[in-house]
Amino acid sequence: MTIKVGVIGATGYVGIEILRLLQNHSGVEVVAISSVSYEDKALSDVYPGVLNIYDKKLTNADEVILKSDVIFVCLPHSLSEEIVAKAKGKLVIDLGADFRLEEEAIYKKWYGCDFKHKDLHNNSIYCIPELHKELLKGKNIIANPGCYPTSIILGLAPILKNNITFNENIFVSSASGITGAGKKLSDATHFPEASQGFNAYKIANHRHIAEIEQELTKLAGKKVNVNLATHLLPVNRGILSTIFVKVNGKYDKETLLGIYKDFYKNSKFVRIYDDFAKVNINGVKMSNYCDISLTYDDNTNSIVIVSAIDNMVKGAAGQAIQNMNIKLGLKEDEGLTLVPAVF
Repeated sequence: MTIKVGVIGATGYVGIEILRLLQNHSGVEVVAISSVSYEDKALSDVYPGVLNIYDKKLTNADEVILKSDVIFVCLPHSLSEEIVAKAKGKLVIDLGADFRLEEEAIYKKWYGCDFKHKDLHNNSIYCIPELHKELLKGKNIIANPGCYPTSIILGLAPILKNNITFNENIFVSSASGITGAGKKLSDATHFPEASQGFNAYKIANHRHIAEIEQELTKLAGKKVNVNLATHLLPVNRGILSTIFVKVNGKYDKETLLGIYKDFYKNSKFVRIYDDFAKVNINGVKMSNYCDISLTYDDNTNSIVIVSAIDNMVKGAAGQAIQNMNIKLGLKEDEGLTLVPAVF
């Protein structure tokens, strides 16, 4: 049976990335796509590179909801709840922030909005597949994680779940490609500003902090605080996160690598490297992999973890398809077996 899939917000970077990946998925048919900005145009008019592949006309969200069994919502925060409310009984995977945070007060603090449909949040689940897939049963609304949180939470989970005593104040330095800022142009993402630059932004004030702290606290069973320093890389895609965790006791590198390899032994899309210098955004480009390595810094009694993902795939579209596959009982890697474009 072919699954009827629709994409709302298909002309954004995440939307077109979902469509690129679904082209390799044997179990789905894309039946409807929508865009407010380009309604009634063909997708190939917006992205000429998909000519003869996706020539379907862009429509409105209501038609996508009507025609689809599974709906990917690729919209900015505060816009998904209304769509989900109309799509009752259908599987909705939200790639925005509307369902990522469990507490309304925290959502309002970081995003300036209240929950519009509080009842919907009882039927939603936040899911990084490697950590939460067992929680998908019975839920029809999947909150797809953010890109920075994916790289950081996957990088930290084995430490938090293996009874390693750590300082709950964790420092993370993360750098992202420009697609992470979305399609809308700003001064910082304008080509002359970004192409030869490298700058920090939203230091200790990035919205993803709330999501990261929420999930790390649940994994650790105690409050975890994150000092997140985010940077804009002069590249199209990729995230490299370097994570510093102060611990009690000393750990040799081989022991730490063993913990990570065992933790992710059944996770196809997480690869553990013995040498952290090999963890590079070029190694995950255009793929659904998360590459991780780590070492122990004897000078500061800290574990240093390096994590790399493609922010558009594992950090967004690929992880969303992975979640769909698991939820529907399909092969977890269906549509996601593309080899990384290593340069």
